[in-house]
Amino acid sequence: MEKDSLNQVGSAPFQSSVLLSLFSGTKRINDKARRLEQEKRIIRLKKGLYVRSADDGATLSLPLIANHLYGPSYVSMHTALRHYGLIPERVYEIQSLTIKHSRNFDTPLGLFSYHQCDVGYFSAGMRQEQQDGYMYLIASPEKALCDLLLKTPRLNIQSLKGFKEYLEDDLRLEVSALVDFDTNILEECRMLAKTKSKMIDQLITLIANERCV
Repeated sequence: MEKDSLNQVGSAPFQSSVLLSLFSGTKRINDKARRLEQEKRIIRLKKGLYVRSADDGATLSLPLIANHLYGPSYVSMHTALRHYGLIPERVYEIQSLTIKHSRNFDTPLGLFSYHQCDVGYFSAGMRQEQQDGYMYLIASPEKALCDLLLKTPRLNIQSLKGFKEYLEDDLRLEVSALVDFDTNILEECRMLAKTKSKMIDQLITLIANERCV
């Protein structure tokens, strides 16, 4: 019966108050949460926020968890580029952009990092995707690459040749894949970006060159 009660929360993160409603006969909900953790049925993401564990039958979605852990936010940068198959390396840090202060959360499921951006820039090039009936926010491929260019510390590439080498050698991104990018999204990001917009210009120029090949 207790297992069936916990199944009601599904695979989305939930507040500790949900445990109160599921186990109404429990007087010390914090003790209950600790016991469920010890039994590996739930995972504590941060104070007061949990998710059912894979051991308990949940299908964990790291992008969905990232949205709930600190928001408003959307998954982006290396994480989103890997999601779209644009870069080959496995990503061990879940990166997101947020309109709140930058923060990191080290959880049992890995490191979640959040990079602050302006409100106006936030919604450009963002989309919703679905996994197992749950919706989460993620950057489009175009926005993910722009976010990476803007938020990578000390990245300031001045030449088109250097920019292409960065994509191919550092990110291991196939430049030919950029021909399918929506340059309208890139133009919007360039217009809203307050810094490093020249690199987005270089990206737009590189795509135009690739389309002429």
